Amino acid sequence: MKPFEILDHTADIGLKAYGTTLKEAFENAAMGMFSIMTDLDKVQPKETFKVDIAAEDRETLLVEWLNELLYLFDVERILFNRFEITDWDERHFLKATIQGEQIDLNRHDIEIQIKACTYHMLKVERNEIWTIQVIFDV
Repeated sequence: MKPFEILDHTADIGLKAYGTTLKEAFENAAMGMFSIMTDLDKVQPKETFKVDIAAEDRETLLVEWLNELLYLFDVERILFNRFEITDWDERHFLKATIQGEQIDLNRHDIEIQIKACTYHMLKVERNEIWTIQVIFDV
């Protein structure tokens, strides 16, 4: 099973992330989002952050998770490449440990700047595996 794939979208960019558990699909969505922005093979897990998210439902939890990571990218200037959800209720809260490093434009090309994760075409589904579909505002 591949962890994610990039979706073509007329004005923005999308992502489908997969997981045998919903937690794994959330982690893969985060990985996929940062892989849209840069080559993650060039990012080292030098700094660790804790993230604590609360939401009203599963879809909002996903959007808040990804937007919190984008906020940290914008404010702290960190590219993340490791995402571990350490505690959660899949509908209302999650706690995670994320790792990455400061942006170094000599080593990190920012290929696409993602502004936000949107609710447009948002899907969180389970068939044989969990599938998440998100569209990002770029």
